[in-house]
This record gives sequence, C-alpha cells and structure tokens, in this order.
Amino acid sequence: MTKRALEHLKADRVMAEVIQRVGPLKLRPRRIAPFQSLVHAIIHQQLSGQAASTILNRFQAVFGGRGFPSPHVVAGAEVEKLRAAGLSVAKANYIKGVAQGAIEGLVPSLELCDCLTDDDLIQRLTTIRGVGRWTVHMLLIFNLGRPDVLPTEDLGVRRGYQIAYKKPSLPEPAQLHRIGVRWMPFRTAAALYFWRTADFLKNDAW
Repeated sequence: MTKRALEHLKADRVMAEVIQRVGPLKLRPRRIAPFQSLVHAIIHQQLSGQAASTILNRFQAVFGGRGFPSPHVVAGAEVEKLRAAGLSVAKANYIKGVAQGAIEGLVPSLELCDCLTDDDLIQRLTTIRGVGRWTVHMLLIFNLGRPDVLPTEDLGVRRGYQIAYKKPSLPEPAQLHRIGVRWMPFRTAAALYFWRTADFLKNDAW
C-alpha cells in the first residue's frame, strides 16, 4: 500500500478511522499466467478461501500435480475429470472455456496484460463464458496489482463498506460505484480495507 494511497483515503474521515483500526496492509501481486489467475478466480467464486484452496489443490492433483496444467491440457480434459476436483458442472465448463480462450488468444499473456488498460481487459475477458467483471477484477487486483479497482459486486467489499459507514443495509453495486469515485485513483486500497473490515466482523473484532 503506497503512502500516497493512504493519504488520499485518509481525506475521508471514515476511511481514516478504518485505516487506523485495521493497520497497514500490503498487496503483493502474484504475477502468474493470466490463464492460471482466471482459473483461481473462477474456483473462488462464491466459496470461502479455505474451500477454494482445497479445490484448487485437487484441481492440480487430477492433472498430475506437477505445476499448473496448460490451457491445452485443461481444454482437452473431460468435464468429469474436472468435477473430480470438487468443481460444479458450471465451473468445470467455465474453466474449460477459459482454457479454450487462452488457446485462441483471448486470454492475453502477462506481458500483454501490462500493455492493456483495466477497461480493455474487462471488455476482452468478459466475452468468455463464465468470466464476469468480478473475475476480471480479481485478476486486476491480485495478479496484476492494479491500483484503481473497486469490485462493487463483491459481497465482502459491500459488507465492509456497510460496517465502516454504519449503513443499515448493503449498498447496491451501482450505488457503491458512484460512492467509490471519491477514492479514485486508489480504489484498490479501499477494497482491501473493506475486505479486512468484513473479516474483522467475522471474528467479532470490529
């Protein structure tokens, strides 16, 4: 988390209180192949981190466990092989679709990602079935380390905002998008603090 990002967020009184309470956060981009990052994100959809990690390990194991399987290997696998890792039919098909997209060049290399804007990547990758804005946002934040991404559809981000600002209900994604303009160009930092705020509540620590 850069000093500039923190200073910008602290101009918002509530965010300043959140930052003081949560403490410093760090974001270390994974910088793995975008295909692999998208598969990670799809597996994590609507699952806890622990459950997703278990399935991810099983996913690699069904392909031999020696590194991450290539797009060609995944695209050529039967759906039932992916299901053996604990994936739903829908997620298995989505992952096969991402693998096919990587083969066809829709999923860019890490080097090409660095030449594309956030909007370019969202527009390009959401043409792949099963890849929505949330999935691309996870790629942008945790794999590429982009500084100005606010996943307004993420339940944890919405819940963290609700807790921090003491709102009676969750904000709608469009509402949070409008509110989030105040945190530009460091909306990623805001999202990280909202996620941590939601985690504090799980542990009865807020």
